[in-house]
Amino acid sequence: MPLDQPELRDTTEQWTAVRRAVVARDELVPWLAEAFGEVATYLSAHGIAPKGYPFTRCHAVPGHRYAVEAGFPISVRIAGNGSVRSSTLPGGRAVVAWHAGSYDSIAQTYQAIDNWLQDEGGYRTGDAWETYHDPSSRDQPEWRTEVVQPIAFAGVDS
Repeated sequence: MPLDQPELRDTTEQWTAVRRAVVARDELVPWLAEAFGEVATYLSAHGIAPKGYPFTRCHAVPGHRYAVEAGFPISVRIAGNGSVRSSTLPGGRAVVAWHAGSYDSIAQTYQAIDNWLQDEGGYRTGDAWETYHDPSSRDQPEWRTEVVQPIAFAGVDS
């Protein structure tokens, strides 16, 4: 369930270190664990500390699959190694909502964002990303996920 109401935020473009893949929904969780581990190992080997929590950004593709990018925000651009790559999270206007609890109910948070956009006259301008604040250190009912959706407003940003 959402922790509170979605809020408008201005974000700054952020360098990231990521792995990318196209996966089916049932492959996502095991792939994420592997991806986060590989990116963390790469960063450690290069003396780079993450600048925040792990995140994912997904885009639905045909065949009930997702093009997914998973990794960590960082303060410098990396060269990468073929598997781990440099990327960015976009800057600009976003609506942000928090989800608490099992990932099975995160759809409620996305619905809260959609409702906010409808009420405020906004629209999505790209794929959302999810930042996982502490799933490995708490039980599922206490997991906190921040959902960030890039947006614009009709007539203002078009």
